Amino acid sequence: MTDLLHTIPDFPTKLYTHLLPSLEKHLITTTDLLTLDALEVAKRAQLPLLDVRRLANHVVTILQARVGLNTNDAPLYQNAGGGQADYGSLRKTGKEATIGLSLISTLDPSIDAALGGGIPTGYITEIVGESGAGKTQFLLTLLLSAQLSPPDGLSRPTLYISTEHPLPTNRLAQLLKNHSVLSSHPSTPSLNRIFTLNTPDLESQDHILTYQLPVALARHNVGLVILDSVAANYRAERSSANNPSALATRSAQLVRLGALLRSLSREHNCAIVVANQVADRFVPVSTTSRASASVSAGNVLSSPPASTATSSAPAPSVLSLDHQQRFFTGWGAQPSTPSHNLKTPSLGLVWANQISCRIALVKERNYGSAGIGDGEMASEDIGGAEWNLRRWRRWMRVVFAPWVAGTEEQDKDVEFEVWSGGVRAVNRAAAPSEKAR
Repeated sequence: MTDLLHTIPDFPTKLYTHLLPSLEKHLITTTDLLTLDALEVAKRAQLPLLDVRRLANHVVTILQARVGLNTNDAPLYQNAGGGQADYGSLRKTGKEATIGLSLISTLDPSIDAALGGGIPTGYITEIVGESGAGKTQFLLTLLLSAQLSPPDGLSRPTLYISTEHPLPTNRLAQLLKNHSVLSSHPSTPSLNRIFTLNTPDLESQDHILTYQLPVALARHNVGLVILDSVAANYRAERSSANNPSALATRSAQLVRLGALLRSLSREHNCAIVVANQVADRFVPVSTTSRASASVSAGNVLSSPPASTATSSAPAPSVLSLDHQQRFFTGWGAQPSTPSHNLKTPSLGLVWANQISCRIALVKERNYGSAGIGDGEMASEDIGGAEWNLRRWRRWMRVVFAPWVAGTEEQDKDVEFEVWSGGVRAVNRAAAPSEKAR
């Protein structure tokens, strides 16, 4: 039970000195104590059943108090002989807990509505998408809007931690000039209230986040921390290390990083927003055959013709990661999603378990056949036919969050565009074509 003090550092071990040595000798961990039947633990450690139940109930009671569960029944040892402790009730319901959230607005009503009001403090929020999807535009808007007075912001300075490129101050100045809310707000944000840190490698990133970031949060009362991007240094230094030992080391690093950021967000009541990259997801297929694309002039499609036709392999088990990842990655929840559009956020399932909210920015091409309409852009030769790329279309979807329902399953993704003032939602009624699924 040496891990007991790692789980509960202030646990009163003196009350159980007659039990802990035997539990340690028989390799019983705190997890075993809480998950296994008390009778099985007692037999394995050769200890009295009632004493084992009393210890387990004491550990459960302390853990309940730490996560916000209260038991009005005073004794710590209640039901010691009955086997089951009263788990109590939450101090607040989910709805009550979200009412008092401090939110940072994206300065667009439709996007804020999809996010449940904006980006809240006290949580780690991830914005993930491929290059050019609009991640940086979202982050720059948040850097400025967080400085606004409530309800649009927090009236607090912000911090930008870069792992790749320096802070684009020219673009920030453009946002301040062109966005009506930022330029006319009584508490106009300023570039002087944006602090920056640079982490060119993984070693400096660990040092800055562990030692410099807590000092900066306390000294400057920072309300928003942006890490752009969380995956860059890991991908650069661990890309060639695919052996089990290296993967286990990286997993442990990600868990420590998540625990650190969560602790800082709660302690300083600040929002922590991280940008993440994506990789292509390869879907297993049984056979592949070329298919010729024959398109008559004058047809207009919202997606390019496929250059290959594939017959899919048998569907994976519902308990496999290949099946489950559609529900937490942001891509593939809709069965009609083309396989060539599937992406997977970097850092895998381990990192997905560290964040509270994942916001996916999806970028897709909008195609029309050659010679149709005005304002057409350079053509591409795809599938044997000439196609003109009119423009990119982008959607924002909430994959999961504790304060708002996801948008993908409800088909409530918000289409947005990048403009000189940042990001703004596109009126669905005015959209040129339906979203390609």
